[in-house]
Amino acid sequence: MSDEAFMTKALAEARLAFQESEVPVGAVVVLDDEIIGRGHNEPIGQSDPTAHAEILALREAARKTENYRLTGATLYVTLEPCAMCCGALVAARVDRVVFGAEDPKAGAAVSLYRLLDDARLNHQVAVTGGVLAEECSALLQQFFREKRISGTRAQSD
Repeated sequence: MSDEAFMTKALAEARLAFQESEVPVGAVVVLDDEIIGRGHNEPIGQSDPTAHAEILALREAARKTENYRLTGATLYVTLEPCAMCCGALVAARVDRVVFGAEDPKAGAAVSLYRLLDDARLNHQVAVTGGVLAEECSALLQQFFREKRISGTRAQSD
């Protein structure tokens, strides 16, 4: 499958987060063209600040492979990963990250920081950004627009 096809699966996860009134970010972990981990933002529902889509997808992938190292895996995520998630990706030894929308406020792959290709770390992760960026951005914009209209405060990651 192509990057776009796997990003479509991550978008489906993001829509689940949207339905749960969580910031709509979704992720899938792929190894050998098979999805081995899925996740969507759940910090509110789980009362867990680490329950980002990427972390939950990595946890499921590690359980399925029975290995905390996910060498050879690619993570697809609808929004550029934050510093916490980038740290987890480095620790898991993921080979590649593909993201949709850039995050100028918290992105740690290309926007604010470049943690995934920092040569000072013990592992570097290849990064591809902008895959289905318009669709990923549109979902986030719709979520926050609806929050503003309804007057409810959205908790962001």
